[in-house]
Amino acid sequence: MKFSPEHVDELNLLLHFNLDSSAIGIKVHSDAPNTHQYAIDRLYKKGLCTLPDGGYLTNEGIEAAEHAQRLYRIIN
Repeated sequence: MKFSPEHVDELNLLLHFNLDSSAIGIKVHSDAPNTHQYAIDRLYKKGLCTLPDGGYLTNEGIEAAEHAQRLYRIIN
């Protein structure tokens, strides 16, 4: 089992969310690379963020972002 390129794109976007404040979201603009646009839309469809172009993390999204950030710190 391994991460697909799409999973890596999603994990990288989860790293962009600021977990210090739930009032800070992100927006993936229409001129962003397609990989970012598709990844944020997948996170939205999975219920991890509130808007198809980003927004805020849901409760499950916060948990996923915490795990992503923890994994990043461990392997970095």
